[in-house]
Amino acid sequence: MDAPTSLVLGPMLRYADETTASVWVETAASAEVTVRCGARAWSARTFRVEGHHYALVVVDGLEPAKTCDYVLAVDGQPVWPPPDSRYPPPGIRTIDRTQPTRLAYGSCRTSVPHDREGNETNGVDALRALALAIAAGEAEQPDLIAFLGDQVYADLTSEAMREWISARRSLDEPPGEEIKDYAEYAHLYRLAWTDPANRWLLSTVPSCMIFDDHDIRDDWNTSWTWHETMNRTSWWHERLVGGLASYWVYQHIGNLSPDQLREDEIYRRVLSHDSDDELDLTDAVMDLASRVDRHPDVYRWSYVRDFGDSRLVVVDSRAARVLEPDRRSMLDPVEMAWLDDQLVGDVDHLLIGTSLPFLLPPGLHDFEAIDEMLATGAFSSQRLSRPVSRAAERLRQAVDLEHWAAFNEGFAEVFELVMAVARGERGRAPATVTFLSGDVHNSYVAQVDHAERYGARSLIVQVVCSPIRNPMPRTLRVFMSAFAKSLVRPMRWIASRSSRIPDPAYPWRVTDGPWFDNCIGELMVDGPALELTWRRGELPDGEGDPTLATVATVRLQGTGQPGIVAV
Repeated sequence: MDAPTSLVLGPMLRYADETTASVWVETAASAEVTVRCGARAWSARTFRVEGHHYALVVVDGLEPAKTCDYVLAVDGQPVWPPPDSRYPPPGIRTIDRTQPTRLAYGSCRTSVPHDREGNETNGVDALRALALAIAAGEAEQPDLIAFLGDQVYADLTSEAMREWISARRSLDEPPGEEIKDYAEYAHLYRLAWTDPANRWLLSTVPSCMIFDDHDIRDDWNTSWTWHETMNRTSWWHERLVGGLASYWVYQHIGNLSPDQLREDEIYRRVLSHDSDDELDLTDAVMDLASRVDRHPDVYRWSYVRDFGDSRLVVVDSRAARVLEPDRRSMLDPVEMAWLDDQLVGDVDHLLIGTSLPFLLPPGLHDFEAIDEMLATGAFSSQRLSRPVSRAAERLRQAVDLEHWAAFNEGFAEVFELVMAVARGERGRAPATVTFLSGDVHNSYVAQVDHAERYGARSLIVQVVCSPIRNPMPRTLRVFMSAFAKSLVRPMRWIASRSSRIPDPAYPWRVTDGPWFDNCIGELMVDGPALELTWRRGELPDGEGDPTLATVATVRLQGTGQPGIVAV
């Protein structure tokens, strides 16, 4: 096999700290994969899942605050960077804890061609615009890109994906044009990550990821009714197992540090495998996915990244839900206990990544809370309770009313944990506690009003960047803007009429936005302050290479005392 065809996907620079990093690849066959930085080299044998071959090369013993250009080889043959690459050499840059954190983030990116038609239907890919700007030296390289859900769309496939599916099965058979199994997921990821500019970016900037619903299917784990309906289909189990198994391979293992990889129940099989034969992980990964569906608490998808001035806690807000109608929560008790352990102070900025915004526009929060109350049958008239409940459930699934507001028990518990951090009850209060989210196809900033009245020493904010490439229909933008502004008071009045709908303990409001552009967000730490920027790609002629343009910049002044222990 020649070098150009031996590398299927990647390399992707995933985990990185002061002295270690991991590089993920998919190869065409069983192989030894090597990363070379200068005179040093690190290697890993591939493992396979469903006939596909992967390696995660752990690069250790690096110097802090240094960048080392690297070459990737498969069975000794250099395969990356390509000899005709128009981009700078890929490099592994270790964390410099003396410098302020610069974090890029976003969600919701469809995989359609970057031609005139694709840009007209889906807009310009903001990630690609960022990649080209960094490559040209026109934008700063972030320390990390956090992808907060919907990296792939398993239920809204592109023309190229549908053509590939139709070559292996009939589109008239369930699930039709949607993704069916692991093999189709593997091709879906290939379409998502092979654009040359984005591929270069992912090879040289560390990334972390978490799923949202479209990685599996729209409204994934919205309610018990949704769950039961899907389980009655002939295809759902295979789809879910394929989706979670491929997520473990393509997204999750790259989130983990070397120590966490050694503790992972599946990956430690890779580390302990001492045969020259390629390890087949198919059964183990598929079994894990099946068990997670039945018992979410058997495996954790959430994780933590620490920087010099910040801690990023990334929370699974999809797979760990409790869906029983009488005890709905976004997080099960095991996951909530883990989050309780992670939400502590003694950092300058506490960042909480959750694909679904924790603080929705207030009008939308109340709307979802009202729908949640009606869907659970909490209605004064027993005669009307069942039809109203059914109507509320249909509405919930039709317009995605399944954010934190629709799981009030978990929402309230997490809010209290955050307030305890902000009050300095869990260590030194950070300057800010910032939720980073996507999902809603618009970008905005929300802030807890007068948090100091509740004893908070930290600024508490919600920052959203969505979509990277999947714009909201214009007809829906009016409603989203209204929920952030004109409908806030009417929805609050309606919600307050019912004793069954709890009033939020700590009110908040949207302070900036919403913006509806395809965007990539950037958060930069500046002492106790955060500078937030949203950028889009611009293409005046509709095709070609986009330029990066600023949509908005917001500066938030933290109220804590970074580096000073409160007495």
